[in-house]
Amino acid sequence: MTSVSLLGQILDHANRADPYPLYAELRRTPVVRDEFGPYLVSTYWEIHSLLHDPRVSSDVRHLAPEARTTVSTDDPDLPPSFIRLDPPDHDRLRRLIMRTYGPPHAPRRVYDLRGEISSIVSDLIGRFQGRDRIDLVEDFSYPFPVTVICRLLGVPHEDEQRFHGWADTVATAIEPPVGTPEERQAHREAVREARHQLAAYLSGLIDQRRRAPRDDMISGLATDRGADESPMSLPEMLSNLTLLLIAGHETTVNIISNGMLTLLRHPDALERLRADPDLIYPLVEELLRYEPPVQLLPERTTLDDVEIAGTTIPKGASLWLVPASGNRDPQRFPEPDRFRPDRPDNQHFGFGSGIHNCIGAPLARLEAQAALTELVRRLDNPRLVEDPPPYRRNAVLRGPRHLAIAYDGLKR
Repeated sequence: MTSVSLLGQILDHANRADPYPLYAELRRTPVVRDEFGPYLVSTYWEIHSLLHDPRVSSDVRHLAPEARTTVSTDDPDLPPSFIRLDPPDHDRLRRLIMRTYGPPHAPRRVYDLRGEISSIVSDLIGRFQGRDRIDLVEDFSYPFPVTVICRLLGVPHEDEQRFHGWADTVATAIEPPVGTPEERQAHREAVREARHQLAAYLSGLIDQRRRAPRDDMISGLATDRGADESPMSLPEMLSNLTLLLIAGHETTVNIISNGMLTLLRHPDALERLRADPDLIYPLVEELLRYEPPVQLLPERTTLDDVEIAGTTIPKGASLWLVPASGNRDPQRFPEPDRFRPDRPDNQHFGFGSGIHNCIGAPLARLEAQAALTELVRRLDNPRLVEDPPPYRRNAVLRGPRHLAIAYDGLKR
């Protein structure tokens, strides 16, 4: 089987429910070149090496236009977000974001959200009362993280539903375009309109926070004058706040939905978690390995010739990393296709690795831990209505579009 047929099958929505046999086939050759240009890297140690290699760039401006196969979530009218940049620009923007989000300047911002996260989880599950079936995605996994990220950023409660719609539309830009030329054009226009509406809204909110700061991330970015580096410009703030919205929402939706789907497929693990809630900490790490929310990292490029696994990837080549495949590599993880809730030495790629390791990982972990523990505790005899469930079209951010669960009632 050729690499191009494998890549085509991985991107084919018909195989979204179970891409892992395709990844296993891809791993037979750690580095292969697709006939249309991209180099695909699918094995754990090779992916790890490239994620830490300064010769690998995340800046798509180093790619030839004809090599670009996806539409960026970044607004072309704004500068790239920090995950689309290399050092030193990447480092400056990441430091500025971390000054409002995490140690050492705001070490408790995420930690202090625990009570609010628990309250949001309880409120959403409480709405299941009197029902015997839910769509976990629509009723819980989507509204939960968008509510949390809005609270973190400082978005008023009454605007959260608008953010949900914008996040959903802009996130579709991550996947390779499909459909007829007319459908692809309509998709591009929908993404562009969502970007513009979101940027206009955020501009107004930033202006409000500059005049009357609050204890939230938008206020922190809007009033930060920088330390040893220049503060963010308004266009930089708009670009990176959009990124935080998408990253803080879309990936967590998939962690929770994939996580509950996996537990319902493994009732022994579900019962273990119900009996021992502290199991949630290693269990979430195993979920991030076993069913990671980000499956592919497309459109990296090489700044020099890079030799990996006996193959030389030439300077300027389009490079696709497949971390979901690396997470199932038997050379790194014993019994990689087995779900082991207490798996030891679980250094997965669920949140990436290297300088682009996800800054939202602490928050996403808290959200997944709180959500799955409480869902398992309160749903009486939960069971899948449809397996496999229908999946979203996105091959990069993979997760169910709907997840119908039947249950006998809610426990207090």
